[in-house]
Amino acid sequence: QVQLVESGGGLVQYGGSLRLSCASSGLTFSTYAMAWFRQAPGKEREFVAAISRRGGNTQYADSVKGQSTISRDNAKNTVYLQMNSLKPEDTAIYYCAADFRRADDVPSTLRLQYENWGQGTQVTVSS
Repeated sequence: QVQLVESGGGLVQYGGSLRLSCASSGLTFSTYAMAWFRQAPGKEREFVAAISRRGGNTQYADSVKGQSTISRDNAKNTVYLQMNSLKPEDTAIYYCAADFRRADDVPSTLRLQYENWGQGTQVTVSS
């Protein structure tokens, strides 16, 4: 059974930083592209960042480009999202997702492509 467990969320002030982690189990981690999505109250779940199986390809939403960095450690079955210069509009529940890939190609930014999801971690940025 695939499990994705996010951690690292919390309350941070405007301009602060957080590092989210997503630990996985029940899957061969290195065969999955990994992504972060977020959902703010009353809004659709939106793409944040994705990383290919070996980490060579990354994708970012325009809203976080230059502010956030996705990375992974295949030895630890964990994906990370480093977020800097946080703003109140970054407040959301952040979800980790996994997409089985047959090649180390460019990861998808589409929510429907990802078949495995974590429960999410709350990030709140105060102004």
